[in-house]
Amino acid sequence: MHVSHLSLADFRSYARAEVPLDPGVTAFVGPNGQGKTNLVEAIGYLATLGSHRVSSDAPLVRMGADRAVIRAAVTHGARQQLVELELNPGRANRARINRSSQVRPRDVLGIVRTVLFAPEDLALVKGDPGERRRFLDELVTARSPRMAGVRSDYERVLKQRNTLLKSAAMARRHGGRSMDLSTLDVWDQHLARAGAELLAQRLDLIATLLPLADKAYEQLAPGGGPLGLAYKSSAAGEAGDAVDDAVDNGGARTREALYEVLLAALADVRKQEIERGVTLVGPHRDDVLLRLGDLPAKGYASHGESWSYALALRLASYELLRSEGAEPVLILDDVFAELDARRRERLAELVAPGEQVLVTAAVDDDVPGVLAGTRFGVSGGEVTRL
Repeated sequence: MHVSHLSLADFRSYARAEVPLDPGVTAFVGPNGQGKTNLVEAIGYLATLGSHRVSSDAPLVRMGADRAVIRAAVTHGARQQLVELELNPGRANRARINRSSQVRPRDVLGIVRTVLFAPEDLALVKGDPGERRRFLDELVTARSPRMAGVRSDYERVLKQRNTLLKSAAMARRHGGRSMDLSTLDVWDQHLARAGAELLAQRLDLIATLLPLADKAYEQLAPGGGPLGLAYKSSAAGEAGDAVDDAVDNGGARTREALYEVLLAALADVRKQEIERGVTLVGPHRDDVLLRLGDLPAKGYASHGESWSYALALRLASYELLRSEGAEPVLILDDVFAELDARRRERLAELVAPGEQVLVTAAVDDDVPGVLAGTRFGVSGGEVTRL
């Protein structure tokens, strides 16, 4: 699979951009702040419905415009598709496939698949749990686009449940009449049902990803491993032990069993939740513990080791998606400038055979020689083939 053409309208710094793309390696070269990352960010957005740089759509719309459009022609073997997203901050986004009538944005998931390397990836190792949850959930959705609906359902139920808990907590603090919390049981069931589906997918992903990540790390930093990935559940007591047991057994636990685990965990913490006004148990509060050798990677790994760990997770993601379907587009956004010469060359050698590899760099010398291919110069919002 590869993107053969990218069109942008009022996206980031581009009033208009038309960029033809070839299979193989394409590098966008130019000084910082000229719009290189904006191009690959747009392709990444088509794959995930989100940006790797910001958490909302508003910064993606060019100053003075009220919407942005990302359009890409995508080639899967002999088949071609045109996918389009219209970003409308504060309103619902719109999507089209092959210029047909409007579809839901999440219906475009799976048409473009990417694995994106960026300086922000260091947060996978050094950042807070939310970074690691996002990594898991984006990869889960790339493997199974229907999980976008499950994630949306979970977030909707979580918001409703938190609203109820917050109202109950406020009433208690202000000495008001106790609220009727009979509907909390219903919300518990909805949260546990969607949460069990998401949890099962995460556990399966970790079990599948670990050997691939360990192999990738060995290729990047020979003799530096092994890696360890352990799921840390927000459930405590017997419920938490049940999730831990699922992890220890390679995630081989039924969704029904995980549903019961989450229901039990919610019952255990209900009193604390009512006091604090927030949901304390569920996939939204879980984490992944990363180990390097016998030590936690966070706080113990050096800067170079942390970079290698993050890159290994991305390389493992690429190998997993490639083994399960269409080969994803590899995006390396200003990564080589962050690496020492040895890691730079090893990474370049590993990704060079990809069907489509998109690279951004401030200067041409930052792109390893093994990644020879098409070059575009990017300056002042203009993209020019060199």
